[in-house]
Amino acid sequence: MLKRSFNPTNPHQAQVWQQQHQSMYFNDVVSIAIIGHTNTGKTSLMRTLLRDCDFGEVKNAPATTRHVETVKILDKYGAPLVTLYDTPGLEDATGVMDYLQEHTNPRHDGVERLNVFLQAVQNNSQALLGDFSQEAKVVSTLLTVDIAIYVIDVREPVLSKYKDELAILASSGTPVLPVFNFIKSNSPFTQSWQEMLSRRALHVINAFDTVAFDFEAEMNLWANLGTLTSAPCFLTLQSERTEIWHDMAEEGSMIIADFLINVASFSKKISDGDDEQGVLLAMQEATRQAFTIMQHRLLELYKFYHADIDDTPMSIQGSNQDIFDNDLLARYGIRAVGGGVAGMIIGAGIDVATFGASLGLGTAIGGVIGGLLPNSSTIKDKAMGIKTLTISNETLTLLSAQSQYLHHTLRHRGHASLDVIHLDGDTALPWQSDKLPAPLKKARAYPHYSSLDTNYDDHQSLRAELADKLAIILDTHLSTLEKSHD
Repeated sequence: MLKRSFNPTNPHQAQVWQQQHQSMYFNDVVSIAIIGHTNTGKTSLMRTLLRDCDFGEVKNAPATTRHVETVKILDKYGAPLVTLYDTPGLEDATGVMDYLQEHTNPRHDGVERLNVFLQAVQNNSQALLGDFSQEAKVVSTLLTVDIAIYVIDVREPVLSKYKDELAILASSGTPVLPVFNFIKSNSPFTQSWQEMLSRRALHVINAFDTVAFDFEAEMNLWANLGTLTSAPCFLTLQSERTEIWHDMAEEGSMIIADFLINVASFSKKISDGDDEQGVLLAMQEATRQAFTIMQHRLLELYKFYHADIDDTPMSIQGSNQDIFDNDLLARYGIRAVGGGVAGMIIGAGIDVATFGASLGLGTAIGGVIGGLLPNSSTIKDKAMGIKTLTISNETLTLLSAQSQYLHHTLRHRGHASLDVIHLDGDTALPWQSDKLPAPLKKARAYPHYSSLDTNYDDHQSLRAELADKLAIILDTHLSTLEKSHD
């Protein structure tokens, strides 16, 4: 992090220190205009850099942004570092260039000629053959900022209108950083864009996909912007965001770990005459609700606030959504654990510890397979014919795989993405169902740790020690997923 004379540790100290150093802060603020042709992803870039999926309007339609929108990126003490300007699309750069060539003095510099154009728009000059109000907003912003980011949709071929846009940028005298968007499309035009930009002395180019997010690409963006100005704000941004990025990985692993310990410790006792079917359904529903709560916590951690699980454009789905679907285990390659005469009820995802006692669950539910848990029931329970139901190893493994996949996916999702998140994607299991991590095995012995019968957070402090240990395992697995993604 950029070293300053004092690092406040509480809000009051931060406020006092900020007031005493206002001039230092605001001298460091850099203004950046996001410029480009219509529908190249300018607002999408803003959303991703701001970590704000609600900024502006993003859709596959031209001229979505009509006005210049301004927003500041703050440091962790609330002081402004960067001011971003989201500008309308340059829909008619060719018309602007035609006006400049025909109605301005070629001996004047680019800024003088652009100011003549702005004056003509303001005066509704008859020499303007069309409405150039949007272009005027872009040019006016371009002339007042420190840096311009030129967003390029690399899926598009290099057309003359884009060359005209670059000519306008060059004439402004403002430093320009070209940013390639939609790079995951493997466009055949990428090389042509690089060659064209090089001929215009734009050799520093940033690849930054606003939909398929890559943290290192963002760090490269701030670093490349830093080469265009001596302001130290970009060093601060890189440092603080790197710290936050690592913290989010650990916090996400903790959210998943607490959820899994909560589910692993969840159990119900039943005896002859109980409504076995009702108990099973209640356990399944409680687990589904806990799974949904965990998902929302991950979404909030990564600031995908308005995502919903089922029916909004940013939804989380599987091709078969139910976590208790037995076929889903097979799609994940999760092996059923072999065992004795009682175990996981087929299609229920719940284990039955019986010590040989038969309560007719096999007949009532439809048969049992493997996964005997002899330590989950006491001698007293055995004597009284009581069975203990717990969530099966296989289902715990499925939940961990889907949770990890969601966490990994959110770390590579731009805040402009409108795609559905499918949880049944290809992913490496964190463990096999016959090799549950020790924290999950231990959780079975502590049914009072679970809060699935009450409020989800009620017993979180009891789960903390086991969750901490499991989070380390999950964090290591997440790192493996990250490396395989690269």
